[in-house]
Amino acid sequence: MDEATTPAAPAQGEPSRTTVATYNQYRDAERAVDFLSDKGFPVERAAIVGTGLKTVEQIAGRMTTGRAALIGAGQGAMIGLFFALLLGLFFTIDEAFFGVLLYGLIVGALFGATFGAITQAMQGGRRDFASVRGMQAERYEVQVDHEVSAQAKQLLTELPAS
Repeated sequence: MDEATTPAAPAQGEPSRTTVATYNQYRDAERAVDFLSDKGFPVERAAIVGTGLKTVEQIAGRMTTGRAALIGAGQGAMIGLFFALLLGLFFTIDEAFFGVLLYGLIVGALFGATFGAITQAMQGGRRDFASVRGMQAERYEVQVDHEVSAQAKQLLTELPAS
């Protein structure tokens, strides 16, 4: 943890904030704010600010035309089932209700599989992988309103090491 006393630039209409602690991991900053809350500090006057943001793309695996078709079939089946349920709500179908559900499920899966396979095949070998993107910060600052920063700093000196 690094201590800092530099006030952060306030946004329009927000109070001036001071960084009272800096952590390398989000869970440590979260732990500090939780500790402040346990000690009765007005945590509504605090914020956890991630700085040094970067985009991280975690590769989930290879994307083949078959896998794209399978994923598309699952998504299409859910959409088909949704529309079949809507039809069942707005129209009196009675005994044919399960037939409409099955029809929506099958047709949705077929359209989804076809669309997924064609879309992947049209990529032409570019981006043959699936991934999940997210944001990650290099460090996390615990900032509090300038008026209560001394109290927060004092309380954080009592925070046990993790």
